[in-house]
Amino acid sequence: MAANHECVAISVDYRLAPETPFPGSLEDNYTALLWMYTNAAELGIDRSRMAIKGESAGGTHAAALAIAARDRGEVPLCLQVLLYPALDDRTGSTMPVPSYIGHYIWTAASNRFAWTSLLGKPGGAIVGSTQPPAGSVPARVENLAGLPPAWIGVGSVDLFANEDVEYGRRLLLAGVSTELHLVPGGYHGFDLLVPQAPLSVAFTEGWNAALSRAFAATT
Repeated sequence: MAANHECVAISVDYRLAPETPFPGSLEDNYTALLWMYTNAAELGIDRSRMAIKGESAGGTHAAALAIAARDRGEVPLCLQVLLYPALDDRTGSTMPVPSYIGHYIWTAASNRFAWTSLLGKPGGAIVGSTQPPAGSVPARVENLAGLPPAWIGVGSVDLFANEDVEYGRRLLLAGVSTELHLVPGGYHGFDLLVPQAPLSVAFTEGWNAALSRAFAATT
């Protein structure tokens, strides 16, 4: 990605749940983002062309980071690229999905375990609860206005299909420039498992094109 876009690419080794529940990972990611912004000149980074990207759980963290960056007002972002992100802790728990969605790779049971690991053990916030920690679940954030432009991609039989489409709809209603790609027959991580498939190639070309446009449009 760094070579394709002639950019600096930084991957954050954030602490993992359940050993480190929320907000540990968010603070790790935000610390890295703020460090990039503060040391932009030394790192060869254009402060007006900073984007974030993540897939699956990484997409969760990227979406939460975009919200935190907006709320803290220190680092402007030109784009958030969210590849089949987990955005709603209620999916597969208090919000059931049809059996043909989330049947492959990432299931409702996996999702319940993951969100419970991130949000806390008994005595804290539990998956599907009414009061998750503020900023921990992107889909639960009421105000999405002012977030950076978004490119969201997900497969139609991915467990996250409905929540990703809904998040894209809400971004649009909030006035956020949003591009949404729903890939027919795509399951979770399809582009990584079969990268040469025509749908995978088109998917990858799509988010790369969005990055290119964002970097070209920002001055």
